[in-house]
Amino acid sequence: MALPIAVQLYSVRGDVKVDFRGTLEKIKKMGYDGVEFAGLHGHAPAEIKAMCEEIGLTPISAHVPYVDMVADPKGVLSQYAEIGVKYVVIPYMTPEYRPGAEGFAEVVENVKMLGKAAGELGMGLLYHNHDFEFIKIDGKYGLDVLYESVPADLLQTELDVCWVNVGGEVPADYIRKYKNRCPVVHLKDFYGEKSEDMYELIGIQSTEPKRPGNFEFRPVGSGLNDFPAILKAAVESNAEWLVVEQDKASMGLSALECVEKSINYLKSIGY
Repeated sequence: MALPIAVQLYSVRGDVKVDFRGTLEKIKKMGYDGVEFAGLHGHAPAEIKAMCEEIGLTPISAHVPYVDMVADPKGVLSQYAEIGVKYVVIPYMTPEYRPGAEGFAEVVENVKMLGKAAGELGMGLLYHNHDFEFIKIDGKYGLDVLYESVPADLLQTELDVCWVNVGGEVPADYIRKYKNRCPVVHLKDFYGEKSEDMYELIGIQSTEPKRPGNFEFRPVGSGLNDFPAILKAAVESNAEWLVVEQDKASMGLSALECVEKSINYLKSIGY
């Protein structure tokens, strides 16, 4: 069974900023079934909903900054409910909110609140991990502590297989660990080793001196992840969607060429 495939629009953020509709049309032509948003780029929710309907893309989910949702849960989430997304996703945590930090206990309570608010609007709340959630708290990964602390009816997971791997775990095994709680799997590939400048590749700058590494994001199927195993685990764990994401273009390709290379690989192995 092949799952439907979406693309996280952060992958082509420069293109959507210039031509939102035209980029969606290109994505559809590549063979994608849906999209996951990362900002609305000045477009009204009703306009985006109409674009997706006309082009034939499912607006499956949206990455929405944690602090924005906490500041105005109903106001922010209602925009995405209007678009018709099934899931809203906490995409990234700044250091003060991460597992092990003082603010993490507050995060757990806010996530419960956001899960309820999303549910009242007909959506589910997901959490998208990076590698920093794989810090141990009393012998358990911070990511696992989060999912143990918040009931499954209020929070599900969007496992990012690149960051699970970088965090030291086998992605396919980790997907199976969250069987029936991982409706969306982020397909992301990479090459190289965990390095001090990884997050600068996604625009997270630091004033601290860093030793450059050889880490880079790659189109799906062009890096180190075992995607046949990952896809098998996703199907067996009752995932609903696969989402391709590449934080920064590489291999001499443009961002659009990278996401096209990703879906062409997935098609070549039966997806």
